[in-house]
Amino acid sequence: MTPVLELRDVSAAYGPFRALFGVSITIEPGEAVALVGSNGAGKTTLARVASGLVPPSSGSLLVDGADLTGARAYRIAQAGVAHAPEGRSVFATLTVEQNLSLSFRRVMGRSGVRPGLDRAYELFPVLGRRRKQAAGTLSGGEQRMLSMARVLVEAPKLLIADELSLGLAPIIVGELYGSLERLRAEGTSLLIVEQQVGHALQLCDRVVVLDHGAVSWTGPSAEAEAVVHQAFLPT
Repeated sequence: MTPVLELRDVSAAYGPFRALFGVSITIEPGEAVALVGSNGAGKTTLARVASGLVPPSSGSLLVDGADLTGARAYRIAQAGVAHAPEGRSVFATLTVEQNLSLSFRRVMGRSGVRPGLDRAYELFPVLGRRRKQAAGTLSGGEQRMLSMARVLVEAPKLLIADELSLGLAPIIVGELYGSLERLRAEGTSLLIVEQQVGHALQLCDRVVVLDHGAVSWTGPSAEAEAVVHQAFLPT
C-alpha cells in the first residue's frame, strides 16, 4: 500500500539552527504512530514539516505518494493532512458552536455546517453539552478538544496531534484519546506527538523515538517501553 505520509531523509532548520537531521518515517493507511522524545528533540518541528508549516531544507515529503516537498500548508491540508498544533487556538469571546461553525462554513460552505457540528459533538460529546458556552470560559482540556474539533472538519487521511496531554488532567487526557480511537476506527491514520507517552503507547501500533533531531529507534509499541525508559522519557 502507498503510505499516507512519507518523509525521506528530511532535514530542517530555523535560520542557522538545525532542528532535524536526515529523518525518514512512513505512516501507512490506518496506522497510528507515536513520535516521542525529550524536550528539544525535534518532535514539533517534524510535525510542522509534515503539515507544511516548516519547509524542509533537504529531503522529500510525500502524501499518498504525491511529492509535496515545499508545498504550502493549505495544499497539504487539501491532500488530507490535518494538524492539531500544541496549545489551544480558540476565539475566546465566541461560543463553542460559533467557533465550530466559522471553521466549518469556511471549508465546507453553509450546507456543511450542520453535518460538521453533528460530527464534532459525536467525537467530543462534552462540546455538545457546552455548545452555548463562551470558549474562553471552558477548561483547558475542553479548549483543547475545541481546537481539535475545528481541524477535523472532514475525516482526514492523517491527523497530526501535537502534545495532546500537555498541562491537562488525566481524566481529560483519557477523553481526548478516546476521541482519537473513534477517529482511527473510521479510517484516519494518526501521528501522535507526545512527551508523556503512556496513552500513546496504548493507542499506537508503532513508536518513533527522536533524539537531538534524528531517529534513534523505531519499532512496535509492545517493544517500546524499555527503549523509552532508556531515553529518560516520562511514561
